Amino acid sequence: CRCCAQGRRHGSILYSILRSEERAVPPAGPAPRGCPCGSRRRVALRSPQVACKAASAVLVKTLRFVQNVPCFQELPLEEQLLLVRSCWAPLLLLGLAQDRVHLETVESAEPSMLQRILTARQQGEQPPPRAPAPAPGRPHHGPHLPSAGEIQAIKGFLAKCWSLDISTKEYAYLKGTVLFNPDLPGLQCTQYIEGLQREAQQALNEHVRLIHRGDEARFAKLNVVLSLLRSINANVVAELFFRPIIGAVNMDDMLLEMLCAKL
Repeated sequence: CRCCAQGRRHGSILYSILRSEERAVPPAGPAPRGCPCGSRRRVALRSPQVACKAASAVLVKTLRFVQNVPCFQELPLEEQLLLVRSCWAPLLLLGLAQDRVHLETVESAEPSMLQRILTARQQGEQPPPRAPAPAPGRPHHGPHLPSAGEIQAIKGFLAKCWSLDISTKEYAYLKGTVLFNPDLPGLQCTQYIEGLQREAQQALNEHVRLIHRGDEARFAKLNVVLSLLRSINANVVAELFFRPIIGAVNMDDMLLEMLCAKL
């Protein structure tokens, strides 16, 4: 494709939309450890309207960021959609961390599977079948609340970001690394995208060495942030932030509409 034939890009092409100032983020303490036996409890947002509104604003801002990256604009629309569909959730979480959006959750009154089985037996009914897990990348059908363990993974990621006091530029380089994933099946511009991801990582490393000369481990710590992102399911993010507002979520349709719109 034509994008693979492009010549060497100037070093700052990925980051031309960065703000000149960097946002200071107060460090946060480590995420509290809960009892593992309670990690399957279902939880919900304490103020879903507020949190979902904040997440929606961050998603719009994130897609605006993506659209304004010149290298992304050079890709065919099909490639753009494939990249965004695969990474919208980690990009959103990075945006939530950057904007310091805190999550307050409460334990749901939804009965557990054991409670439902016992209730069904008392009433002489058949125990309800367990719903099958959705395919990766696809939304849940029917009501579903994230577990306490799933929410704790998100909170742990946010706490890690805040503890590192990540700057605006570092967030941009992390987003570039996440966005330009050459390992997705179906990509045609693999070498071009792989080069962009390599550029983002190289720029992050150079920035860290220049700004944080006394912290030789910072680059590795920032890459730990990326590894935490990989453990968070996109379906959980969709259920947590968008189902309470718009019901059943088809993120593919939503992303296509938002990506093709002028945000």
